[in-house]
Amino acid sequence: MGQVEKTARRQKIKRRSKARGQGTAEKPRLCVYRSLSQIYAQLVDDGNGVTLVTVSSMSKENRELKGTKTEISHTVGKQIGGKAVEKGVTKVVFDRNGFRYHGRVRALAEGAREAGLVF
Repeated sequence: MGQVEKTARRQKIKRRSKARGQGTAEKPRLCVYRSLSQIYAQLVDDGNGVTLVTVSSMSKENRELKGTKTEISHTVGKQIGGKAVEKGVTKVVFDRNGFRYHGRVRALAEGAREAGLVF
């Protein structure tokens, strides 16, 4: 399976999952993107087209983090959960963006749950 097929497959899964769950002001979408070396997460209100909170492994507070990529993803999940709770958001729709719920994506989700998010 080459890179082109992998990307096309992920885009197809992404379209399918976005059709099912859109974020609202009361229940925004927790969107995760995983690159080869970094991980990004944001809370999106699709109704208004606004990003409420964003955290990544490249954020100023996370640049100096040490550990495996999975441990860093868990920390990013805790941070986005904490920022969301500060904004008054506790319920979210989890959008794994076509990535499998495994490894770093799962670690981020578990970190967000520990911080108080429900999905």
